[in-house]
Amino acid sequence: MENSEIQRILVFVETFFRRSGSHGLDHTLRVTRLCIEIGKAEGADLQILIPAALFHDVARPLEKETGIPHEQEGARIAEEYLRSDGCNEDRIQAIVHAIRSHRYSTGTRPETLEAEILSDADKLDAMGAVGIARTFMQAGEHGGGIKDASAHIHEKLLHLREMMYTDTAAEIATERHALLQRFANALENETTSAGHASLRGPVFTS
Repeated sequence: MENSEIQRILVFVETFFRRSGSHGLDHTLRVTRLCIEIGKAEGADLQILIPAALFHDVARPLEKETGIPHEQEGARIAEEYLRSDGCNEDRIQAIVHAIRSHRYSTGTRPETLEAEILSDADKLDAMGAVGIARTFMQAGEHGGGIKDASAHIHEKLLHLREMMYTDTAAEIATERHALLQRFANALENETTSAGHASLRGPVFTS
C-alpha cells in the first residue's frame, strides 16, 4: 500500500475529528498502529487492514447526532470514499466488512483475518494504561465520575482479554489485562476505604 494513499485517507478522516475525546483521532491512530503490528505478525493484508483501521471510527462524532451506529455509517462513508478514489471493488468490500464488524457489542462477527485484527486492536486500546485513561475521559464526557468509570472497568474491560481472535492480540492483552486488574483492585480498595471514613464529629485532635 502506497504511503500517498494512506496520507490521503488520513487527511480525509481528520476532517471528522474536530474535537478530542475518548474516541478521538488519537484513538484511531493507536488502533492503526496496533493493526499494523498484529497484522504483520499474523500475515494479514495491510492494504485492507490499514484503511479499515483509519476509517473504523470516522462516524463516531456523528453517532449521537444522527442515531446511526457508527460502524454502519463509517462503513458507508469508507465505501463511498474508496470507490471515488478508484479502489478495487473486492478490496472495498473487505474493508467495509472489517469496519462494520469491528464493534464486538453489535453481534456482527468478523469473518476475515483483517476484520478480526481490527476488532482485536480496538479492544486492546480499551485496556492497559490507555484504556484506563480513556475510561475516565468517557465517564466525564457523559457527566459521570469515578463510580461510573469503575463500573465500566468491571462490567466490560476486564472481560476483553478472553474476547481476542488472534494469538498476537491475546499476548498483548495478557499484559494489559494484568495492569488493568491491578488498577481496578487498587481503586476499589481506595474508594471503599474512603467510603467508610466519616467527617462527623471531631476531625482534629490537639
